[in-house]
Amino acid sequence: MNATPTTSVFTTSDQDCYPSEFPQKLFFFILHLVVILFGIPSNAFSLYVSYRHIKQKNEMGVYLFNLAFSDLCFIAGLPIWMEFTYYDYWRHDRTVCAVCVFLLYTNFYTSTVLLSCIAIDRYLGVVHPFSFLLLRKPSTAAAISAIAWAFTITFNYMTISLQAIYDSLSGVCLDVFPLTQSQKRVYIARFFVGFLLPALVVAFCYQRICTEVRANQATGLPERRQVFKLLGAVLLSLFLCFGPVHVMMLLRAVIEDCRPPAWLFLLYKISAALSNLNCLADPLLYCFITKTGRSFFPLLHTCMILFLENVQKMTLSAISIRRHLL
Repeated sequence: MNATPTTSVFTTSDQDCYPSEFPQKLFFFILHLVVILFGIPSNAFSLYVSYRHIKQKNEMGVYLFNLAFSDLCFIAGLPIWMEFTYYDYWRHDRTVCAVCVFLLYTNFYTSTVLLSCIAIDRYLGVVHPFSFLLLRKPSTAAAISAIAWAFTITFNYMTISLQAIYDSLSGVCLDVFPLTQSQKRVYIARFFVGFLLPALVVAFCYQRICTEVRANQATGLPERRQVFKLLGAVLLSLFLCFGPVHVMMLLRAVIEDCRPPAWLFLLYKISAALSNLNCLADPLLYCFITKTGRSFFPLLHTCMILFLENVQKMTLSAISIRRHLL
């Protein structure tokens, strides 16, 4: 990061353990921008839709409301991560770093826990429709969501250390190299507690629901498709967005040295970027629950296309005017 760039994609400075600047950073910068542009309106709309579900005494709305709120909290800190990506240097103090990292991991684990809750709720509704009715009440969902937030905040408080996430000399936040022994243990705990356990819960629920829906001839084809699409969105959000980054955490904890292999650093950065897509994947859940949600996202897509076309036109105009003046 603060090493002199060379012709290779990744090099390591002789003075420290940090990889040098890499050309792929433009991709990560643009990805952050896309998440902000699409994530804010889609999750804001998700808050509105889920609130209406809560008013209708639907327990699913409680989980989705908390998901959208968690995503918006994370997106609020994305401009600072964009700045870090652009300058390749952390320009703020350790307090801002701690807050941004806390928001990042809070979004990670509230999302994985709440996605597990959604999968369990669908499992109970499909496989045991007349049992465990108490667990499917909005008040119970609100209590479970509060427990999810309390667990995540407590877990982050116990595992986030300023010494492990902030390096003032190198201007680094979060991606501190090399990992300390305590941080390696934290990464292993994040993999098993924060990802693997929820993933097993979701996989179990998905398998049982699929078996029950296929065996139940009374379930109509549209209902089957809606159930499969909802569970597919849950699997997509959990495994695609959070799976790679937690696998890379485990690899870093096991094989990383002061000078990490180039492939390890690149895959780690890509996996971290994929985790940001969680803020776009979560709103997909609303498409498979309400007609309002299904009608909103095509409209959002059209609006964003028009917006990006106008940005492109203004950029080309600005370049043309600048060339004319020169």
